Amino acid sequence: MDKSNITITLLVLIFAVVAAMGQNPTATPTKDLSSLSWLAGNWSGAKNGIEMEENWTIAKGNTMLGLHRDVKGGRTLMFEFLRIDAKPDGITYWASPGGRPATPFKLIESRSNYAAFENKEHDFPNRIIYWLVDDSLHAKIEGTMNGKPASEEWVWKKE
Repeated sequence: MDKSNITITLLVLIFAVVAAMGQNPTATPTKDLSSLSWLAGNWSGAKNGIEMEENWTIAKGNTMLGLHRDVKGGRTLMFEFLRIDAKPDGITYWASPGGRPATPFKLIESRSNYAAFENKEHDFPNRIIYWLVDDSLHAKIEGTMNGKPASEEWVWKKE
């Protein structure tokens, strides 16, 4: 076998191994959720007469599960199922407002007590940000509505 055939054979073998690794559902994630452990807990607050709660489980099995609910006058105004998972391609935040199909937002920035997720293709929001200051969890959504920058922010205390 000449040198060029050996090189081609090695390249084909390398590509085959890499492709097989990407298809392994039990592959270890390149990222884990330990950097988001500060998010876990039961958080609540009120804004404009609306009682809000957001609950996050601890990271287990490469997932964190969340639930958000807004209540006013004894009636649920809105609820949202949430999930953050770690897979070989990174960490993704999944939002299912009102139980609708989940929309993915990729983790784009993470540092101590701060995480930003983004989906540039989504109508609104395009970005979801969480950060912790003392015992208060802050959340903010950002994007464009009617061609103008828009955002909304919440603050909750740990129960």
